[in-house]
Amino acid sequence: MKKELLDQLPEDVLKEHLELTERLAEIERVETCQNEFITFVKSQWPQFIAGAHHAKMADAFDRIARGKIKRLIINMPPRHTKSEFASHYFPAYLVGRNPSLKILQATHTADLAVKFGRKIRDLMLTEDFQKIFPDVLINPDSKAAGKWETQDKRDPKRKGEYYAAGVGGALAGRGADLFIIDDPHSEQDALNPKSMEDTYEWYTSGPRQRLQPGGAIVIVMTRWNVNDLTGRLLKDMARDPKADQWELIELPAILPSGDPLWPEYWSKEELESVQATLRGGPKWHAQ
Repeated sequence: MKKELLDQLPEDVLKEHLELTERLAEIERVETCQNEFITFVKSQWPQFIAGAHHAKMADAFDRIARGKIKRLIINMPPRHTKSEFASHYFPAYLVGRNPSLKILQATHTADLAVKFGRKIRDLMLTEDFQKIFPDVLINPDSKAAGKWETQDKRDPKRKGEYYAAGVGGALAGRGADLFIIDDPHSEQDALNPKSMEDTYEWYTSGPRQRLQPGGAIVIVMTRWNVNDLTGRLLKDMARDPKADQWELIELPAILPSGDPLWPEYWSKEELESVQATLRGGPKWHAQ
């Protein structure tokens, strides 16, 4: 409404108009946060510094949320927000959209997986999160950091579960609508062929068989070796068209153009310093 018309309104009518306008804006903001992952992240993380690679990741995560893709691998260097996105905000976003979701999450150590579980749980208990997703309830009788249950306030019979485990950990008896694997290999694994093989065997004998029909798998990791988990799964995909077909997003720290992947945070000079310190060898090319 134009300012001239607003000035002509009685004070009580103007006050009501402004309240309704603010309420409408809040409803629109909440709806956008519920349907756009990147907007949700910004609403929960005021210090977030957005880069073009975040938009690319967020688009893929939104397609996972909508069931458009079922297999996603993202390869990124360290300290570029892959874990904050994939292992912190994304699970919370999905559970907010669907409180009956069952999520399994794994990292190279159980302690790290449980740490992510604690961060997700704590985020979901905040007032800011509850404003966006008011229908999610974390079962007060099941709130351990690495294992907690959710309910839909609209229908308490609809229950979900989050379970965190380390790579190699037992998953018997647990199913998943979504399996998230975040950096399955540690730096110590990089030159250990047996460790690479053990991770692949764990994945194929455990997590892959725990997936519910129609479930999705997201793997985010730093590359270490041609036979790391990404490498093995891409080989399987190439050998057999019936094997899981993965969408792959590869994001190097310095792009082929010579520009940093995340110039808003990492300067080219800083990255080149890291590269020079590592002598441009396998560690640099891997990470």
